[in-house]
Amino acid sequence: MNKSSSWPEEIEREMTPAVRAFFEAQRLAWQKRIDELESRVTQLERELKKHEKFRRPDKSEPAGPTETSGPDVPRLKAAPKTRGGQPGHPKAERALIPTEQCHEVIACRPPVCRGCGEGLSGSDPEPWRHQATEIPPIVPQITEYQRHRLTCTCCGMTTCGTLPEGVPSGMTGPRLTALVGLLMALFRQSKRRVSLFCETVLGVSVSPGLVIKLQNLVTESTRPAYDELVQSLPEQLAVNVDETPTRQQNQNAWIWTIVSGSCTVFAVRLTKATTVINELLGPDYNGIVTSDRAKRYDHFARHQVCWAHLKRDFEALAQSPTKTAAKLGQELCDLTYAVFHHWHRVRDGTAQRPAFLQQMRRLQGRFYLALEEGLACAEAAGMCDNLLQKFDTLFEFTRSTTNSIEPTNNAAERSLRHAVIAQ
Repeated sequence: MNKSSSWPEEIEREMTPAVRAFFEAQRLAWQKRIDELESRVTQLERELKKHEKFRRPDKSEPAGPTETSGPDVPRLKAAPKTRGGQPGHPKAERALIPTEQCHEVIACRPPVCRGCGEGLSGSDPEPWRHQATEIPPIVPQITEYQRHRLTCTCCGMTTCGTLPEGVPSGMTGPRLTALVGLLMALFRQSKRRVSLFCETVLGVSVSPGLVIKLQNLVTESTRPAYDELVQSLPEQLAVNVDETPTRQQNQNAWIWTIVSGSCTVFAVRLTKATTVINELLGPDYNGIVTSDRAKRYDHFARHQVCWAHLKRDFEALAQSPTKTAAKLGQELCDLTYAVFHHWHRVRDGTAQRPAFLQQMRRLQGRFYLALEEGLACAEAAGMCDNLLQKFDTLFEFTRSTTNSIEPTNNAAERSLRHAVIAQ
């Protein structure tokens, strides 16, 4: 250690060379750590300056309705985005699996020094790990069962050997049958595409006709689980419901969906009458039903109307060429944006539920007054009258004790999206 930066002379005299070497090593280690931290601080400062241009000024960030501004929360204009990942977003990368779980580990050691060409030996205690995932060649496993028919030497009767327990009577095993059902149900593939996949990828000849037979087999095997889910629907605390047209055996039909917190149930019926939803949920269902404004759902005691549907109607009204209707539509849009703003905050945990409920009470009053004023607008009178009659169904989600009830029917809409696209 240097005299200019070392210990006092009386301590210095007592230090042995080993002690001096120890403290010098510690000093170098701490200096290295300090340099690393200073470099990291410099890097973070550069990133912070880069992000400053994407930050909204404080005056444009709504802190919630105030006495002077009212409960309206204006829509925030999103900052311009460039292609690719946005500044500050968490990096997404696939984590390496433990080395002991790899099928094979290959050590890549350099044979010679890249500087002088001298031969190298030994192992790196912490090598750079690179993992490559590959799918092994898919080779179908075909097992032949030879059932021998033998003749009795005593009575002359013939007896044929039976298949072992668990062996299917058909030509496809349970895993192949399940995969065919999965491709059709979850991945929405057509029968011909499933047949093509089996032939080109799996190396198994499965005709479209056989795909249909396997589909029916999977349907029958899953029937008990499906029935169990249907029986559990009346016990759900809240559900989202919707339906969409389809065709069933050359007839007009409807696919119904009921989405709860634990399951999604589909049902195909030849009608979209109220009797279907009563059959699935039970006539005395006490939970919250979230849906669009179709009359078939009005009889439920706790009914939540979808605010996403309302938002589209209000935005269409705001585009009206009639000045009065456009003004009303814009006012209803502003109130709707405020509902979503406060809902998103309490859902994400950035606002407490008591404050959220207080804001909702203020919004309900403003919304009711706006609808009453809309009765005088010929273009919006029918819609306003309908919403006033269903006013309790607009804010049912606020009467729940938790944040699990959403103000939209998006869950049911998403579950039917594939069916809608297929039509």
